[in-house]
Amino acid sequence: MRIAQIAPLFESVPPRLYGGTERVVAYLTEELVRQGHQVTLFASEDSITSAELVPCTPRALRLDPDVRDPVPHHMVMLDKVRERADEFDILHFHVDYLHFPLFRSERGRTLTTLHGRQDLPDHMPFYRRFSDMPLVSISNAQRAPLPGANFVGTVYHGLPPGLHTPSHDRHGGYLAFLGRISPEKRPDRAIAIARAADLPLKIAAKVDKADEAYYRNVIAPMLDGGGVEFIGEINDNGKGEFLGGAAGLLFPIDWPEPFGLVMIEAMACGTPVLAFRSGSVPEIVEDGLTGRIVSDVDEAVRAVPELLALDRKAIRARFEERFSAARMAADYVKIYQKMLRRQTAPQLELSAMAARSSTANGHTPDASSASARKDN
Repeated sequence: MRIAQIAPLFESVPPRLYGGTERVVAYLTEELVRQGHQVTLFASEDSITSAELVPCTPRALRLDPDVRDPVPHHMVMLDKVRERADEFDILHFHVDYLHFPLFRSERGRTLTTLHGRQDLPDHMPFYRRFSDMPLVSISNAQRAPLPGANFVGTVYHGLPPGLHTPSHDRHGGYLAFLGRISPEKRPDRAIAIARAADLPLKIAAKVDKADEAYYRNVIAPMLDGGGVEFIGEINDNGKGEFLGGAAGLLFPIDWPEPFGLVMIEAMACGTPVLAFRSGSVPEIVEDGLTGRIVSDVDEAVRAVPELLALDRKAIRARFEERFSAARMAADYVKIYQKMLRRQTAPQLELSAMAARSSTANGHTPDASSASARKDN
């Protein structure tokens, strides 16, 4: 299949440090190439891929101090996709819904994976307007606020099995928090849980400009008092060591999480996940097998001993069964094929109707023309 993957331009593919969507696009792209598909990636020029790369901005927008508004850069990228659209069987977008008006006429071969939260009121009239655009959710919980949208499947994220080496002991002896410092991710809860459980906590996270006040006013004061180490952003290499050395990952979210890539990154390391019951969590974490699901801080503290007793080999095994990049790519290929069959079916029906009409009018193909078609 000839497949275009269209990534956001905020980060490179894959990101140098933090970045969820672009990281998933990288894993999907590489696995599709490995499976023999012809893949073209539209992304920032500093991306690294075995697919054909169409550079759409010199570097990731987050790393460019001259960038004030990301929209014009994404619109230029969409125009580049439009120019080459006829070269592809499938156009797979990961840029929310910016492309809907431009590619509505190509909706039969246009697929959009939604990577963010979908419960915001502003989304509702837009999805009603474009209810014919095929969508993929990354969890069933993510699609709940949009009952009228055209979801054609749910595909859970996946990772390359060799990305992280599983650790089958708890040599680090600490709890981990990995991700973003923001109110919805609730690092304050992670600090409270670790201190109540009398375990050290290491925080590896980035602070976006939008969250600097939250970090300064809420989180920074909580770092005093011992037992909490703030590491900052880490890359993939550091992530494996960080998660693999942790006794458990704390995921105390306070928002409708669409997926939560860090949960399966921890599972890939054999590390159990202590997560709050919200959004995708009950779909990703198997309570009592790959982690514990709780509803508040007190329940989380009580659950820590059970969390630390979980079988890390079993956690890694479940990761391999449920969350590999190969499984993710195979799920998407099934959706691509289904879309292409739907495109082909009307053409076949028109051909059949034309043949029936010709026969009904007494026009029967002669042997020589039939033979010629057979030879061709």
